[in-house]
Amino acid sequence: MTSLGPAWPERAAWGTAPSLRAWQSAALADYLARTPRDFLAVATPGAGKTTFALTVAAELLGRRLVDRLIIVAPTEHLKMQWAEAAARAGLPIDPTYSAGSGKISSDYVGVAVTYAGVGVNPLAMRIRTERFKTLVILDEIHHAGDSMSWGEGVREAFEPAARRLALTGTPFRSDINPIPFVTYAPGEDGVPTSVADYTYGYAEALSDHVVRPVLFLAYSGQMSWRTRAGDEVAASLGEPLTKDMTSQALRTALDPQGAWIPSVLAAADKRLSEVRRHVPDAGGLVIASDQDSARAYAKLLKQISGESATVVLSDEKASSKKISAFSEGDSRWMVAVRMVSEGVDVPRLAVGVWATTTSTPLFFAQAVGRFVRARKRGEIASVFLPSVPNLLSFAGELEAQRDHVLKRKVSSDGDIFAAEEDLMNQANQGDGASDELEMMPFEALGSEARFDHALYDGAQFGHEGEVHVGSEEEMDFLGIPGLLEPDQVSALLQQRQADRRRTRRPESSGTERAADTVAEVTTHEHLGLLRRELNSLVASWHHRTGQAHGITHAALRKECGGPAAAVANGDQLQKRIDRIREWAVRKTS
Repeated sequence: MTSLGPAWPERAAWGTAPSLRAWQSAALADYLARTPRDFLAVATPGAGKTTFALTVAAELLGRRLVDRLIIVAPTEHLKMQWAEAAARAGLPIDPTYSAGSGKISSDYVGVAVTYAGVGVNPLAMRIRTERFKTLVILDEIHHAGDSMSWGEGVREAFEPAARRLALTGTPFRSDINPIPFVTYAPGEDGVPTSVADYTYGYAEALSDHVVRPVLFLAYSGQMSWRTRAGDEVAASLGEPLTKDMTSQALRTALDPQGAWIPSVLAAADKRLSEVRRHVPDAGGLVIASDQDSARAYAKLLKQISGESATVVLSDEKASSKKISAFSEGDSRWMVAVRMVSEGVDVPRLAVGVWATTTSTPLFFAQAVGRFVRARKRGEIASVFLPSVPNLLSFAGELEAQRDHVLKRKVSSDGDIFAAEEDLMNQANQGDGASDELEMMPFEALGSEARFDHALYDGAQFGHEGEVHVGSEEEMDFLGIPGLLEPDQVSALLQQRQADRRRTRRPESSGTERAADTVAEVTTHEHLGLLRRELNSLVASWHHRTGQAHGITHAALRKECGGPAAAVANGDQLQKRIDRIREWAVRKTS
């Protein structure tokens, strides 16, 4: 067996033990004080879960509390990444092992496998687990709930383990399937909820300068498409739409033949250039829906930046090598189809483009986690998003912690909107219709992009009126320096917004009217401005109160009258704007 590093830092010679972050030391101390059989550590992406887990492994091996190590990871690439990290920690791991392949070289202290591999042959893994006093590290443990077979396989294979250390950095889902080896306890409403042994969230990591702050840049725009029935439809991203229409509008925006995605890619490349002034090796990642789109986006990036982009496809054998080469180099862009979604460590990623129709809280957290890994103080992550309500909601709630909830209950006692909210949530969670929609014949006719707003620390920043791509107003946000402290980012956003507002005011003084006053815009432009203002206020109300956007719109309709915002007239929209402002004043006072 290769000699391990120092078993515990207090016994190591001064300067020989690797330093741990404060949270890692605290979690390690808690673990060693209690020495539990099962331990769940929830830490935000980029915080250093791998280092913590390997430190625990070295401690247990050094104290002879375990003899062997099994690491379970979501993907083949992550198996290799774990093996490389373990080797640096003095723990040789075999990442090529598969269940049932028999003995391994005596040079290794353990193996790395995937959840899928465990599910194929859990009995073989159980036999290996029983043969030795084994520590099992379950990386991103929520994957054990991805399917019944995976969960059952994990439970069968590792039930006899001496120790189990479960890790996750992303939100659990709410469903009826308990995750193996996770403890549940009744919440305030009596619903069983997962209990973590140690939690280190994004907000804590941000204050400790362990992760980067994230600046979200949202883009809206007008979309048009033809349905299977031959009907031509036009709608705007960022306006209240049904789930199916939102899906169609998003698919239109992401069509490489339209104008929206090329405009957003060009804006993202400008942002990357600005970041690289201060962080020379900063890279960008475009997350695509499918392989054809990924290749098309790479071609667009070549035209925009003059440099070829690295394309990573999940079914390519060389995908792991491509990711590693990009991570170690200094090229500008990588385009991936879900491959770089979780656990893959490319610390120099600083700019991201959300160009996928996947929009679940879990995947969002995984994807954004690729950009928050800090290397030095002051680095900022920038993520470009379509102005889709659920994505903006995820961005605004980045700091929220979410536990795994079993069979969530809905009660209408004391909440007159509870029944409607339950029905709305059920409709939004039912993917059947939208899944069928994705398979329907679909023809995108055209798209155009507009800068909508920036979202930072749950607050929105933008300029009045329509902000066109390539304008000075857009550059107010794209030109944010690449090295700033979190509070400096907020102050600069507020300053630029205020400066632009002051420079516009003199235009409407005297007898001359500003070019963008209501009197000089068309009806549809005026209605668009009012809808955007209303949506912005509703979003702010959501971040302030936690009330869902749809419930707020319904309450405004009930008080002010009129149809849905998408078809309301100017007077009706203005009444709702005034009413929600009254709510805000009353709540403040």
